[in-house]
Amino acid sequence: MFHAKRRVFLFLMLFALCLCAAHAHAADAALPDPEKPGPWPVGVTTMVFVDHSRTDSATKGPRSLMTEIWYPATDEAKGMAKNHLSDFFLKNKSPEFSLIMLAAFGVDLGEADGRFQNFAVRDATVRDGVFPLLLFSHGNGGFRMQNAFWCEHMASHGYIVMSPDHTGNCAGTFVDGNLVLMQQGEEARKQSAIDRPKDISFLIDTMDRMNKGNDSRFLGRVDMAHIGMAGHSFGGFTCTWVGNLEPRVKALAPMAGAAEERTNFELPVMLLFADEDRTLGRESAEMLGKYYDASKGPHYQVEFKNGGHYSFTEIYQLRADFGDGVGAGTRGTNGESLTYVSREVAFGMINGYTTAFFGKYLKGQNGYDAYLAENHNAEELIVKAAP
Repeated sequence: MFHAKRRVFLFLMLFALCLCAAHAHAADAALPDPEKPGPWPVGVTTMVFVDHSRTDSATKGPRSLMTEIWYPATDEAKGMAKNHLSDFFLKNKSPEFSLIMLAAFGVDLGEADGRFQNFAVRDATVRDGVFPLLLFSHGNGGFRMQNAFWCEHMASHGYIVMSPDHTGNCAGTFVDGNLVLMQQGEEARKQSAIDRPKDISFLIDTMDRMNKGNDSRFLGRVDMAHIGMAGHSFGGFTCTWVGNLEPRVKALAPMAGAAEERTNFELPVMLLFADEDRTLGRESAEMLGKYYDASKGPHYQVEFKNGGHYSFTEIYQLRADFGDGVGAGTRGTNGESLTYVSREVAFGMINGYTTAFFGKYLKGQNGYDAYLAENHNAEELIVKAAP
């Protein structure tokens, strides 16, 4: 009798384990394709947050951050009008931004407004649910919307994404209705290196308050225990500084930039960079390689063979012949002519790998392990993985 009961017990345990394995396999199989937009429509809204504890070196007033927030929206957003490029710039009520775009990037804002593609809906209703928080930090002289493709893609996969204008280091932003341009010179850049990590911590504090009731749209919607960060160029440096200083951030994806100074070697990190980066040079790729090699926690590397510094940004949509990763150029190694990686391939791979990375390390979606381990475009990429 004892042995019979034991056999029944063992059979039931084995059956339960099989059910669990089947359930886990089904859940993994149900994960959305990380390269494609996720299952939810996306909303976007512009807010201004003021840190009264700091004095801004550019304005001499309290530190003010114009911030874009992308988020999963309710299904009714599927049939609503999509956001326009000009909507990011005070809905095109500021003629100064047209001049900034022309001077900084050689782009006519009116023309770019007509061709700019995104699928977010401005001020759509926030979807029910609890979503991890992601922060994005723009490059030196960039804008908060410079990686809109990535921010809305992540929101469609179930994240709330905050991206600020780092006042004084973005091409231009507004504080109290006044245009604030990028501050020039080495001292201004050093000040921005101080400001940027503090900006991110302040925004995390701000979203925590919004999640607790300061903004009814986001009340109870944010998983503050699971926070990640990405950034481009100077924003990539900002990522790694935040990784050193901010324990609430649990995973990083710096693009085309990372700081040498490092104290946190355990944090999961995905490094994305380009071999033909003419802005930061080959030494930047080597530094990112060293960052990868020194990592002790889970670490991944996605290297674009035919990419440049701006292959990670919306410059594709603003000016198709911009160079340094967009359009045509020459190889730094031998001077041969080069057609940079296309927007479709670059955005697909950036979105795919980072969605899988944050899905695993912020959401526990281990079904993305196989995606992260594979090179999905060997012609364009070198991929390394040490989970």
